[in-house]
Amino acid sequence: MRTIDDGPLLVSEPAEQVLEITLNRPEQLNALTPGLLDRLDEVLDAAERDGDVRAVVLTGAGRAFCAGFDLTELEATWSMGVPELLANQERWAATAQRLVDLPLPVIAAVHGPAVGAGMSLALAADLRIGTTNASFAAAFVRVGLAGADLGLSWTLPRTVGMGVAAELMLTGRSVDGDEAHRLGLVNRLCADAESSSAALQLAGEVAANSPFGVRLTKRSLHAGIDAPSFAAAVGIENRNQVLASRTEDMPVALRALRDGSTARFSNR
Repeated sequence: MRTIDDGPLLVSEPAEQVLEITLNRPEQLNALTPGLLDRLDEVLDAAERDGDVRAVVLTGAGRAFCAGFDLTELEATWSMGVPELLANQERWAATAQRLVDLPLPVIAAVHGPAVGAGMSLALAADLRIGTTNASFAAAFVRVGLAGADLGLSWTLPRTVGMGVAAELMLTGRSVDGDEAHRLGLVNRLCADAESSSAALQLAGEVAANSPFGVRLTKRSLHAGIDAPSFAAAVGIENRNQVLASRTEDMPVALRALRDGSTARFSNR
């Protein structure tokens, strides 16, 4: 496995067709900086262009997933005027938007704290693996800010429901791994040492399917949850099924299912 040390990020391909991105500021609990977010945008852009990547795993080095925005960097914003600060806020939030919009499925492997903007990044992923020592906190209100950042007011209610989201955002309280699993914040719970292997297993399960089918499925999920009616959601599904049925990969998938073999998709 080749790992590229890119300063604030480690980028590797630990399994076939799976890209792993590791937030790499372990001494600062992988706290976010503008430079790290900019680089994450670039890596995600490259992953989308790479036809061999079928799934992305996002995790953190050391003992945390991400402790939120680096407070030193935050202090530097105090001298900014409102227009400048808003422009920066919009640029930082665009990274979470990039995770949501990425056609590839994103799996967050969360161990240790995922706090503030770190929780927002985890929730911007499509799926989450959590360890028993993981903790989540929308701690924005505890530092005098509004209770959501980087799209959390959109992702959190869609993940756990409005009532639970309201409690977590209004109190800023911490949720441990077991509670996160019960609430649906994480899809699977594993032992502390198994987050990487569990995330890679889940990524492999997703990557084993037709890439075009997976891409349309992610799009359907996002469109369907905000669809104004049942009929509108079904209309999107009907379109996607017709499109997928005319790819070269559908008969490949059917043959593999019938024969019990491994499908090799061309994404055509």
